[in-house]
Amino acid sequence: MKKLTLSHLGNFSHSLDATVYHIQPRFVEEIAEIFAFARENDLKIAPRGAGRSYNDAALKGGGIVLDLSLLRYIQAWDAEKGILRAQPGLTLEALWQYILPDGWWPPVVSGTMKTTLGGCLGMNIHGKNNFKMGTVGEQILEFDAILPNGKEVTCSPRKNKDLFYAMISGMGMLGIFTSITMQMKRVYSGLVNVSEWNVPDLEAQLYALLDGAPRNDYIVGWLDGTARGKSLGRGQIHAANYLAKDEDPDPAETMRVGFQTLPDTFFGVVPKSKLHYLMSLGLSNLGVRAVNTAKYIVGRNKSYQQPHAAFHFLLDYVPDWEKSYGKQGLIQYQSFLPKETALDAWTEMLKLSQKRGLPTYLGVTKRHRPDNFLISHALDGFSLAFDFKITNGNRTKLSEMVQEFDKIVLNAGGRFYFAKNSETAPETARKYLGAETIEKFRKLKERCDPQNLLYSDLYERVFAPLN
Repeated sequence: MKKLTLSHLGNFSHSLDATVYHIQPRFVEEIAEIFAFARENDLKIAPRGAGRSYNDAALKGGGIVLDLSLLRYIQAWDAEKGILRAQPGLTLEALWQYILPDGWWPPVVSGTMKTTLGGCLGMNIHGKNNFKMGTVGEQILEFDAILPNGKEVTCSPRKNKDLFYAMISGMGMLGIFTSITMQMKRVYSGLVNVSEWNVPDLEAQLYALLDGAPRNDYIVGWLDGTARGKSLGRGQIHAANYLAKDEDPDPAETMRVGFQTLPDTFFGVVPKSKLHYLMSLGLSNLGVRAVNTAKYIVGRNKSYQQPHAAFHFLLDYVPDWEKSYGKQGLIQYQSFLPKETALDAWTEMLKLSQKRGLPTYLGVTKRHRPDNFLISHALDGFSLAFDFKITNGNRTKLSEMVQEFDKIVLNAGGRFYFAKNSETAPETARKYLGAETIEKFRKLKERCDPQNLLYSDLYERVFAPLN
């Protein structure tokens, strides 16, 4: 390998950074060489896709960040059966642009199209349809991977089953995906039918998700974290359904990539690339409360049709939106709670955040179902994601508050998602995962990576103390 130089990398939310050896292989064969180099030089490795995690999942201070974004080729596509095989660095953006003109759509997507397939599998992402389609892992037919112990494996729900259900969700700590085979979803239009309506409080919001999930292909809620009293947890629900065959009079047009492309300007005037500067002016407790109140007041019951990309990828509407939170960045805190305990737990958390003067600037709710993956965040219930702005004055208070959140979630039988929370303590992970899951993962780690080459800052922070 050529001589390495140190680089400075950060996480997506600009809240964490590290000085690392940044390596971008162009060929799969280089991965084994990188493992050998790390072994010989006593270096740890963190895999990285698009770097869209809100925490330290793709960082390794003083070690190697293995950037897989150049391994991005589509290796096979069956337009009749909707089966795609691709390298791990392929983004969801490149994926949907390739398959949609043939009448297919990725069955599970994140809120941004910038994530990579490898990153999606490593964290086992969910979408606005988790209650119906499950996580992305449930759409995978098989994958190939190279392990730090030198072995190359093919895994599916039937072959190397234990590795299949552990590498998907395993945060990239067991091996590196080299080829992923995935089933796509047949669609008959580039549009979805969307309905939206206001809900007056948290109880109504959770009921709308519970009641609406069986009747819709997608459902998601926006929550106003600044509303108080009887309006605590108020917000809006957005539900969407695929168009039936022959419902779209011109599917060839609506499934064109150009038709789906998000506009570069806001109202045809303001360049979206500049919007994050304007957004930063309103990112204060008072400013967000005013914006949220206005959003709720103007909200109304309505139905319309929307392109797939516009409905799914709200986080891509404003380029670099995360920069609006300022130099210290933001943290996202996402918890998953059983449907029986969610209302009381989140009521307590919302009231606590307001009491501390740290209201969430964005709240997003979803409906979920359980899955069979080893490091699972899913359950029969709901998720709620909070975004908090970090400042020099509130960093300590914010950290203390989310630790209190953890206790509330654990007491309510809840779970967490390692692509998001950056404050999770080892004891929290131990309580939520349980001793049996931790022991299974430890044994797989010993088998696949006996020298602990794969060892991100996230893994060191949360999992290393559990061994």
